[in-house]
This record gives sequence, C-alpha cells and structure tokens, in this order.
Amino acid sequence: MIELKNINKTFRVAKRNAGFREAVRALFRKEYSYVKALDDVSFKIGDGEMVGYIGPNGAGKSSTIKIMSGIMSPDGGECVINGRVPWKQRKEHVREIGVVFGQRSQLWWDVPVIDSFELLKNVYKVPDAQYKKNYGELVELLDIGEIVRTPVRQLSLGQRMRCEIAASLLHSPKILFLDEPTIGLDAVSKIAVREFIKTINRENKTTVILTTHDMQDIEALTERIILIGKGRILLDGSLDELKSRNSGKKTLTISYVGEKIPSSDKLTVVKDMGGHAEIVIDSSEISVSDAIAAVSGAVEIKDISVEGTTVDELVVSLYKEFRI
Repeated sequence: MIELKNINKTFRVAKRNAGFREAVRALFRKEYSYVKALDDVSFKIGDGEMVGYIGPNGAGKSSTIKIMSGIMSPDGGECVINGRVPWKQRKEHVREIGVVFGQRSQLWWDVPVIDSFELLKNVYKVPDAQYKKNYGELVELLDIGEIVRTPVRQLSLGQRMRCEIAASLLHSPKILFLDEPTIGLDAVSKIAVREFIKTINRENKTTVILTTHDMQDIEALTERIILIGKGRILLDGSLDELKSRNSGKKTLTISYVGEKIPSSDKLTVVKDMGGHAEIVIDSSEISVSDAIAAVSGAVEIKDISVEGTTVDELVVSLYKEFRI
C-alpha cells in the first residue's frame, strides 16, 4: 500500500542575468526564487495496481517519484509505503522497489550487461537461487539472451531499455516506478515492453506507477490515472471516467468536391485544405448523421471517416481546463 498525505516540497532556485559582470555580482549577492514543486499532494495506491501518473513538464511528477523512492524528503506531509517511510528507512525500502528512468541508466556503460546484473545481485543481496530464477525469466520475457554479453554502449536504445527494466526487477520488487520507459523506442520495442509490464503486473502482482507523456502507454497499460499540475493533484480516476468527460466529441474527416465547408454553431471546421477537411462536432448537440447531411448539403462528399476523441486530445483538454 502506498499512501501520501499532504506532501509539500519547495525548491530554492538561484537566478542571475547573462554576462560576465552579472556572474561576478552573483558571487557576492545571490538572488533566489522559490518554486513549489508539490502542494498538499495526497493519494493512495493499492497493492497490485497499475497507475498512470501524468502531467506536463514541471508539474511535480519526478519530485513525487523521488520522494516515494526515498531519494528525497519532503518539506511536510506523510508518505508511508508498505509500512515504511522511504527516506527514513531507505535500505529496507529500496529492497522492495525497482526504478526505471528513461533518460538515466543503472547499467555500467563499458562492461557487458550481465556484469551489471551480477553487481546488482550483490548490491541487493539476492540469493543465488532467486537470482537464477529471475534472470532466466527476465531474459526470456524481454528477449535479451543475445545481448546480455554485449557492453551497454554498443546497444541500441530499445535494447538498453529492455535491459534497464530487467535490471530493476532482478531483486523481485513489490513496486516498480517507471519514468518514460518507452521514450525513443520503435513500435516493436514499445509493444514488447508494454506486454512485459502487463505480464509482471498480472502474474507477480507488482504495483506499477507509470509516468509518461506517451498517452498510448497510458491507454495500453493503466486503468487509473492521477493528473498533477502546478504541484497539485487535479484529477484521480479511471481512464473511462476521463473519456466520459469528452465522450460527445467526434471528428469527421471528409474528402469532398466543391467550395470550402462553412462552420456553424454545431459544426466546427478545424482544418480545411480545399477538398480535405476535419470537422469537430458535439454528438450531444447534433448527431453524426445530421452533421453528414448538413455537410452534404454544402459540398459533394467523396469519402468520410468518423473518430472519437483520442486520449492525447482528452489530456490536452484537461490541461486547458485546469490551466496548466
């Protein structure tokens, strides 16, 4: 069980203007600004849950993850994970968590991946039998048997990320923090990583907290999302609840012959390149069939497709709604 209550964190940031004179001046008189990264953040995550923790850059996601993983302590509030306070009982806590940062590595750059695995085995004091079992399963599920004897610097980004995930799970953590785990990966590697995450969550009941800007990851993996903005929790609910907020929005993509399609109170033309247009409607105000009839009265329709609002569009609409 993960429980955060009224977590606050403020950072002091040094500021100065450009130029040598300003640099010298800053040696004797520093100016600071204060940034409130987290403002009364509270939520609970149950054992075995898979949660998407989303928000724009600078919203407070990484600060929350650092507090939950014990890297950083808050200025105020409570954080209890499996009965422990992460930054006070860090040694015991880190034995039960795994962390993957998409832009940072826990593997040693110039040595084969398997050497890093062996070192992590000793760091976490993983028994030989457990290590052998976990190693075998991870190598098979992530398909890294051919690359574990290759130095990390010679791996592609997709290969390295699969090895990073394996490294974070060698000690059988109960909680896995994933920060942009599919960043920069090709479509095949993304699908492989997503399937693996779903497998360990289903079979090992591993709690997964996923922070990412890739909404396809959120849609593929999580049922619950927590939206943070400007350091505050703005929304906590299921992905279905998020979709229901804008379920009436439909996009009509139309190929046509004739003059450009005019907008109206119920038809919003968001793009019209002469012969090809995109129209957004609210199906609670006008049905799709009526919208098509209205358009066909103005132009000759050659082809048409209708799509609901994507998860990316839903999240952007939330950012606009909460002004973040």
